[in-house]
Amino acid sequence: MPKAEEPTRRKAPTLYDVARVAGVSHQTVSQVVKSGPNVKPETRRRVEAAIAQLNYTPNMAARTLATAKSHRIGALFFDRYDEVGPTRTMQAAVDHARDAGFVVDIVGFDPRSPTRIDSAVEIVLQAGVAGILVFAPTAEVIDAVRQHDVPVPVEFESIAASASTGPRMGMRMAAEYLADLGHRRFLHVSGPLSWVPAQDRAHQFHAVIDERKLVSVADFEGDWSSRSGYEAGLKMPLDQGVTAIVAANDQMALGVLKALKQRGMRVPEDISVIGFDDIAEAGYFEPALTTISNDFEGQGRMAMDALLSAIDPLRPRQVVSSRDPVLIVRESTSAPA
Repeated sequence: MPKAEEPTRRKAPTLYDVARVAGVSHQTVSQVVKSGPNVKPETRRRVEAAIAQLNYTPNMAARTLATAKSHRIGALFFDRYDEVGPTRTMQAAVDHARDAGFVVDIVGFDPRSPTRIDSAVEIVLQAGVAGILVFAPTAEVIDAVRQHDVPVPVEFESIAASASTGPRMGMRMAAEYLADLGHRRFLHVSGPLSWVPAQDRAHQFHAVIDERKLVSVADFEGDWSSRSGYEAGLKMPLDQGVTAIVAANDQMALGVLKALKQRGMRVPEDISVIGFDDIAEAGYFEPALTTISNDFEGQGRMAMDALLSAIDPLRPRQVVSSRDPVLIVRESTSAPA
């Protein structure tokens, strides 16, 4: 006798699914669910029909958090798990929450899609979380989350990180180190300039260039990947007296090193290269990469601690801090020839 197939488990419909079926905004659905007065009767009927069709159950868990204590935290994380620094930050935040007795539900989202961001917020609220930590790489993500009427505390990791001196000092330290070695003409590979960390690092680099009266011959915008660093390296105008290249992360610096080798340039004899992040592999590049060690773990703990304090203002505060960046000098930099 053939074995009966098990029914396929379906994801519970969300407020955004109802909005799509009814042909209205998610804000309108929210108004209908809350019995708001400013909804036209015809619109209300369409929304109620969509709710019945999808068998949608409004999320009541988040609304009852004032009287029912939750030990779950929602973490919204952009879908770039190959990014070493942010992944380390997230893991440290999760560990800090676990030590405080909380479980963290991680929901991925595409930072370029407002619909995906909205859906991610709805998913974590459906879980009845006590608070939300958002790993927001762009200002657009921050604005999209803030548009929601979220009934629980929300903390943005990028804002918490910017509140410390470390992330603002790191790229400045890299540029000043090369200037102190005697370099005067630079090339710069930034991260995607829609990202808050990339904007911050680029600003610090150019601040040093301006203050020291140095020259930035050209800027290339990468996407944090080694491939983008490699493509930038192939396009760089190496015949204009450039003696140093500053990359906004180690992975792009790796791509730059490969491109320079293909173009017959010796590092550091002909040109110096410095990265940022001090990933585990940086010391094993060829040549070993000079870089900035940033305290991603400290940033994660600080962001989560701020959220835990917002959830429970009476909890005993721990001493949580983020150390300053550290310059790690290796073989890829030297004084200009």
